[in-house]
Amino acid sequence: MSTVTRLGGFALALVAVFGTAYEVGQVVDPEVPAVESRHDGGATSAGGHDETADRLPGGLLVSDRGYTLAPVGAPAGEFAFRIDGPDGRPVTRYDVAHDKRMHLIVARRDLSGFRHVHPDLGPDGTWRVATPLAGPGQWRAFADFAPTRGEPLTLGVDVTVPGELTERPLPAPATSTTVDGYTVTLTGAPQPGRTSSLTLTVSRAGQPVTDLEPYLGAYGHLVALRRGDLAYLHVHPDGTPGDGRTRPGPNVTFLAEVPSTGSYRLYLDFRHGGAVHTAEFTVVAGTAPTGGDPGASGPAPTGGAEHGTPGHGHN
Repeated sequence: MSTVTRLGGFALALVAVFGTAYEVGQVVDPEVPAVESRHDGGATSAGGHDETADRLPGGLLVSDRGYTLAPVGAPAGEFAFRIDGPDGRPVTRYDVAHDKRMHLIVARRDLSGFRHVHPDLGPDGTWRVATPLAGPGQWRAFADFAPTRGEPLTLGVDVTVPGELTERPLPAPATSTTVDGYTVTLTGAPQPGRTSSLTLTVSRAGQPVTDLEPYLGAYGHLVALRRGDLAYLHVHPDGTPGDGRTRPGPNVTFLAEVPSTGSYRLYLDFRHGGAVHTAEFTVVAGTAPTGGDPGASGPAPTGGAEHGTPGHGHN
């Protein structure tokens, strides 16, 4: 059953606390990620997964290695943030990774509403983009970047858009889904603690798609989010366009290492016909919890879960 909640008064009250004014429909509640420090040097996330500090997945921290993700005030219809560096000043120099200097990924806490966009950097170090937060809900925003002369990082922060929200159950695990007339089939399964090969096969009207177009330096771009704490995994493709061995479809293979058992949502971006499409899957790594994974209840996806609805797209 879907759960309808109301996000408004409490979130709006937090605006005054943070001293930043946003119009209704904008980000109103930057929150501290739900990750606790532990005396043994590890961390425990809100989802109950234990990991050592040196292997903590991306996106669970708002600050890491001296860098901090800081949302800033923005006009209606815009999302803005900056990355503050170890010296406390906004970072203004970034390396290009996957064809972009900044990847901003957002998803609601129920793993719906996924979007992957690319903001523009201002001279003052502020990144701005048309807001990818479509509709009410508690969202997680991930900044995936590589500061010049620094290590690649993924930082995450919770934000709230006020209003009436209908929470969506996580779709059941499936090995095939459809989006925009394409069928995408998944072969392989993630295995906790070790590298696994995941192959996504794209077809259309029953025919394999053999002319995929490069997108972000590859024939596909895969993001995985762990149910519960939304730990972020940026999975790497096996091969690149023009390397003499990687074909433009129908198969796109990724090497993935998930940190724990549990349910994950996979989001595959691929370009064909001049447009980017997103196929979504629920997968379970390792043994499902006793009694089944409650997050995997609900009907199997019959289309790219959020495709064609407001808030799902690419920039």
